[in-house]
Amino acid sequence: MSDLPRKAVTRTAKLAALPLGFAGRATWGLGKRIVGESAEIVGRELQQRTADQLFKVLGELKGGAMKFGQALSVFESALPEEVAGPYRAALTKLQEAAPPMPTRTVHAVLQERLGEGWQKLFLEFEDKPSAAASIGQVHRGVWHDGREVAVKVQYPGAGEALLSDLNQLSRFARLLGPLVPGMDVKPLITELKDRVSEELDYGLEAQAQRSHAEEFADDPDVVVPNVVHQCEQVLITEWMDGIPLAEIISDGTESQRDRAGQLLARFLFSGPARTGLLHADPHPGNFRLLPGGPGGEDDWRLGVLDFGTVDRLPGGLPAPIGEALRMTLDGEAEAVYDMLCAEGFVKETIELDPDAVLDYLLPIIEPAQADEFTFTRGWMRSQAARIADIRSPAYQLGKQLNLPPAYLLIHRVTLSTIGVLCQLGATVRLRDELEEWLPGFVPEEPVAEEPAAQA
Repeated sequence: MSDLPRKAVTRTAKLAALPLGFAGRATWGLGKRIVGESAEIVGRELQQRTADQLFKVLGELKGGAMKFGQALSVFESALPEEVAGPYRAALTKLQEAAPPMPTRTVHAVLQERLGEGWQKLFLEFEDKPSAAASIGQVHRGVWHDGREVAVKVQYPGAGEALLSDLNQLSRFARLLGPLVPGMDVKPLITELKDRVSEELDYGLEAQAQRSHAEEFADDPDVVVPNVVHQCEQVLITEWMDGIPLAEIISDGTESQRDRAGQLLARFLFSGPARTGLLHADPHPGNFRLLPGGPGGEDDWRLGVLDFGTVDRLPGGLPAPIGEALRMTLDGEAEAVYDMLCAEGFVKETIELDPDAVLDYLLPIIEPAQADEFTFTRGWMRSQAARIADIRSPAYQLGKQLNLPPAYLLIHRVTLSTIGVLCQLGATVRLRDELEEWLPGFVPEEPVAEEPAAQA
């Protein structure tokens, strides 16, 4: 394809055509029904055509459109199975690749940012990209000191494209909402817009990646590539091989899926505690499984990529999360309710029954109750259905809860990670990770007073 489309009118036209396409296919479906084809067959074909068009457009446009598609992709496990099937393949494509930008454009960016003789900085440089994502693509190369590197080059005009897409998508968020039952799409788009400037700043990304690489340098379970060089629109890091998590989801063994799930949960909770940063883009394209874990070459480590979106949490995850989770598991309805009120999850103008709030929360935190829990698409669908069903008490109560801005990104990252765990079908000892890393989950031991000295 050509350069990233920069004209707002071009991108807007493609995105605006999506609702019209949905309507056109609905008319086509009605016509097929009139001539006698079964509702089930027509429904499946309609979903498949809708998925193909939606994710083809989101992938082609890169920018905010693809970013939105990737954010949706981790919630695929919440979709009813009859809907998820047609969408799954299209969603998975968004997790790993997008059409590349032309070689001449890549060379122009590198020449502008690295200088006229940029080729001399590399012993080798592959013009064909190894990966392409929402705002940039990655090329494999060998740095002048012999290290294999990943060269991330930002698309020219990526900032304008991101904002243009997200503004347009927000205009028909209502039409996209049914893709993920129980989820309000509009706040997701708003939050993605809030993160645009950070994601475009490769200086901030390099800083976040360096912090993680230093902290996890000798970790037996997690691998973060070192930053080699960074300048505007270009980020060069050490190359990392491994099996993409999307492949583990589709074709991995049970032991690989379980190991990946355990390490994903460990990274989610240990990262903020160890670095003061939360990796906030947990879709499968950003993770790899690498051999050489604690058990040797047959064991696995988790490789982590893309630190363009992080939440800065200097004290780690907020202690009220761990405290509320512990008290919910212990059935302390009043204490949980008081904490939710204090933290702004229940507004002052709202009054709820603490026992009803406890009943709402307990099914969601089921994975933290057992020594180990198997995350499945079925479990995720049941939670989504419970919260989305307007006849359900959970739906009525959920509408009255509030999500404070300070918790918005933490909430999305946690939900997204759970979505990936359900795609993996992983059996995970989640409680172990909570006890080790989540502030407030384990009550602090009272400090014993020393006996008074004898006179």
